[in-house]
Amino acid sequence: MRFRDRAELLRMAALLGVFLVLCACASAQSSPPPSEPKAATPAVLPHDQHSGLTVSVDPYTEAARSKEKFGKASPNDVGVLPVEVFLRNDTDQPMRVNLETVQLEVPLKNGVRQEVDWLRYEEVAQLIAHPTGSGAPQQRRLPLPIPITIGDKKAEKFAVILRPLTLDADVIPPKATIHGFLYFNVSNDMSLANRASLYVPDVAIAPSNDPLVYFEVPLRNAPSK
Repeated sequence: MRFRDRAELLRMAALLGVFLVLCACASAQSSPPPSEPKAATPAVLPHDQHSGLTVSVDPYTEAARSKEKFGKASPNDVGVLPVEVFLRNDTDQPMRVNLETVQLEVPLKNGVRQEVDWLRYEEVAQLIAHPTGSGAPQQRRLPLPIPITIGDKKAEKFAVILRPLTLDADVIPPKATIHGFLYFNVSNDMSLANRASLYVPDVAIAPSNDPLVYFEVPLRNAPSK
């Protein structure tokens, strides 16, 4: 009897082991494999897209947000609207954009559009350093950068902050994105962003220099952060 009892116990233990193995396999098959954490999806910015190029904009209309980005060199403090511009090239060819012709277009009540040229970071630095000085220049921007007055340490300090944040590259490599800020003097009226558009008229495929149709991106759909 003892031999039979021991054999019976061994058989039951073997059956139990097989049962546990089958349960474990079934559980492994029913449970989905752990998924890798997904990267945060960036907010969709207002954009214009065609011919393999996407132009997106992100205006910094809130003083607190601008202060967080620029610190003591916040353009908003002197009535200047900083707009971060993203240029994404999805083609296999480089593209060239003429930044000198980029403007902010603001429709007025009489149906006329006001075209606002962007300020160079040196000009913005001067305005921040000397906010009680002369008003914004009425003439069009010169083709060459305006140098900071020699010995103007205060303006130089702000220029050091603004320079690396400014959009200064004019070639967009294939399958790549460039971005940076352009600065527009809106005379402290940040609400203009609600009806203004960024106008980018001169983009061409390099080196053939074949022009693309202009890009026009409204600022009003930019998310508030």
